[in-house]
Amino acid sequence: MNTKLSFLSAVMFSVMLASPLQAAAPKNQDKEDADTYELLNLFGEVMERAKISYVEEVSDRKLIESAINGMLVSLDPHSSYLDEQSFKYMSEQTSGKFGGLGIEVTMENSVVKVVSPIDDTPAAKAGLKPGDYITSIDGEQVMGLTLNEAVDKMRGKVGTKVKLTIRRANEKPFDVTLKREEIKIQSVKSEVKSGDVAYIRVSSFSENIDKMIEKAVKDARKKTDGKLAGVVLDVRNNPGGLLDQAVSVSDLFLDKGEIVSTRSRNESDTIKYTAEKGDIVKGLPIVVLINEGSASASEIVAGALQDHHRAIVMGEKSFGKGSVQTVIPLGKYGAMRLTTARYYTPSGRSIQAKGIEPDIEVKPAKVEVLDTGVGFSEAEFSNALKNETSGDKNSKNADQKKAEAEELAKDYQLSRAIDLVKALGLYNEGLEDKRK
Repeated sequence: MNTKLSFLSAVMFSVMLASPLQAAAPKNQDKEDADTYELLNLFGEVMERAKISYVEEVSDRKLIESAINGMLVSLDPHSSYLDEQSFKYMSEQTSGKFGGLGIEVTMENSVVKVVSPIDDTPAAKAGLKPGDYITSIDGEQVMGLTLNEAVDKMRGKVGTKVKLTIRRANEKPFDVTLKREEIKIQSVKSEVKSGDVAYIRVSSFSENIDKMIEKAVKDARKKTDGKLAGVVLDVRNNPGGLLDQAVSVSDLFLDKGEIVSTRSRNESDTIKYTAEKGDIVKGLPIVVLINEGSASASEIVAGALQDHHRAIVMGEKSFGKGSVQTVIPLGKYGAMRLTTARYYTPSGRSIQAKGIEPDIEVKPAKVEVLDTGVGFSEAEFSNALKNETSGDKNSKNADQKKAEAEELAKDYQLSRAIDLVKALGLYNEGLEDKRK
C-alpha cells in the first residue's frame, strides 16, 4: 500500500502546486478539485487491486506507464507516451537513420493503419500502400495493443523477419513477410527528366532537406546549361517530419507572405511563419505531386505553394493530418508526445481530417500504347530525300528518348506533371515574347 500512498501524495501535491489560488477559487472550482482528488484516489485503488489480484505479477512501472499512455492516446491518435526505447527510435527517425521496416503508421479502429511506406525500405519493396491495415503481427492480433506496442513488435534485430497480415480495400486479407533492415533514408533524390525538368523526390522531412533541395536545383541548372523549364516536387507517400523543414522548403520557392500558422487553444500562442525574399527557381513553373500518403509537413508545403498560386498541386487528396505534436522529455523515463496546436495554410484553411485537394486530380493509371495503323512514314520510301540535319549534335539520341518515355509510362502521375511543367514553360515564353 505504500506505493499507492506515495504515488497519490505526489500527484495530489502536484495538483495543489498547479492551483496556488485555490483558497480564492469559486465554489464550483472547489467541487471540481474535490472530484479530482476522488478520481485520483480511485486510480490508486484500481492500481493497487490490479497489482494484488491480476492473474500474473505486474510491476508498478508497467501499470503506471500504461495508465499514462492510455490517458494520452485517448485524446487523439497522435498523442502518446514514449518510453526510453521509443523516444530513442523517434529521435533516430527524424535524423534520417533508424532500424525497422520503413513504414509510417497510425492507429485507427483499434488496428494499425499505414500512413505511408518510405522509399527503398522493406515496406515499400513489399508493396505496402497508404491506407492498408495491419491486423496481426507474427500471428498475434493487433486489436488490443497500443500503437507503441504494435510498433515495438514490428521492430527487431536487423536481418530477422516479421510476418504482417494486411487488409486492403476490395481485396481479401493477405500475409506479407518482411526482413528488418537498418533504415538509412535518402530523403531527397533528384534528376533531370525530359531534357529540362528538375524532378525532386522528397520522401520525408528530416534534417537539412532544404539544403538538399537547393543543391538539387543548382545541379539541374548545370545539367540543362541554365535552360531549366521548371520543377516537379514529388511528396507522394511522404508522411511528414520536421515542421521547420516544411517551412524552409516552402520558403525556397516563395518571395514573401505567410507559409503556415500554428494555433493552440490560447490565442496568444499563435505562431506565424513567413517567407523571406528569394525564389531559388526565379518564378519557373512548379508542380507539386501529392497523394493519400502525403501527410503533415508535406501538406504544409503543398498548401503554402497552392495558396500563393506559386505551384499547381496535382494528384490525389492528401492524408489530412493538420495537427502539431510537441515532444516533452521526461528525464530518464522517455518523453510524452502531445498534440498542442493545429496548423493552417496561408488562406486560413485547416487541413485536419480534410487534407489538401489537388488543383488537378490525377489518379494512378497505366499507359498502354495502341496500334493505330500500318505505321508508314516518309522515311520509308526508297527514293525519299534525306534529312540534311540528321547528324546535328543537338538531336537527341533516339534510344535514350525511347527509354525515358518507357520509364515515364510506368508513372502516369509523374508523366502528367512533367507535361504540365513544359506546357506552362511554353506559355510563359509566349507571354514574354508578346511583351517584347
